[in-house]
Amino acid sequence: MKPGRDIQNLIAIMAALRTPGTGCPWDLKQDFSSIAPYTIEEAYEVADAIARGDLDDLKDELGDLLLQVVFHARMAQERGAFAFDDVVLAITEKLIRRHPHVFGDTAHLTPDQVKGLWDKIKAEEKAARARRRGGADGEAGALAGVPAALPALTRALKLQQKASKVGFDWNDPKAVLAKVREEADEIESALDAGNKQAASEEIGDLMFALVNLARHLDKDPEVALRGTNAKFERRFAAIEAALAVRGKTPSRATLAEMDALWDEAKASEIRSVEESARAQDTGIASAKRART
Repeated sequence: MKPGRDIQNLIAIMAALRTPGTGCPWDLKQDFSSIAPYTIEEAYEVADAIARGDLDDLKDELGDLLLQVVFHARMAQERGAFAFDDVVLAITEKLIRRHPHVFGDTAHLTPDQVKGLWDKIKAEEKAARARRRGGADGEAGALAGVPAALPALTRALKLQQKASKVGFDWNDPKAVLAKVREEADEIESALDAGNKQAASEEIGDLMFALVNLARHLDKDPEVALRGTNAKFERRFAAIEAALAVRGKTPSRATLAEMDALWDEAKASEIRSVEESARAQDTGIASAKRART
């Protein structure tokens, strides 16, 4: 079997890997549950390639994610449930159904109107699905439909978005900030009382409030935290580099020494940002003078 650009070739390779007797022992051993963590991991690796702006890596990671789809579809086909073609049919039908402003009679909608229409159609689909599963009228709670397996920050965001749609929400980001401070104070009270369990629960409340604050600022908390993670890695690497010049490693340095190097790395980043901003302002001013 040879590599190829045809999706059917990938499907055939997956079928060969899952063929008893001649296939791959590891692939044959897998089921939906064992493959699910890999599916989640591959989705995150796609997001990571996008964040790094690495399009070559993105191509590879999208291939890995596509493999997950083909793998799940093959296992479903073996059970007589559905095949890859059925997955393609389901998503193409859904896209056409949810875009009547493109493929139907509805036209000239604003982005907000498109989103409202999408949400309305999606809600109708969920109600119909609930009826098929045995519900009398397809009704469900306002928070229904948020997968429990989502990362906690993402799930918190989606729960809050659903609650907001029925009017349960803050009106002002500053009110959410006040809630953040309240939760931080409750953590301090629990620590003062020596109650680690209560402190742990309050930390969860604080994180939920921070997600709410990010949402009110139209920021994705996952993206915000990934940015902070990258910043921490960058500054810690600067600490390691500075220590290496001194013939040291972090384990052989004092905390005070590392704190001072952290402050230096932070100050260096701030200066770099400020210099970049000044250069940009100078370029804009020069361009304006050139036009006049």
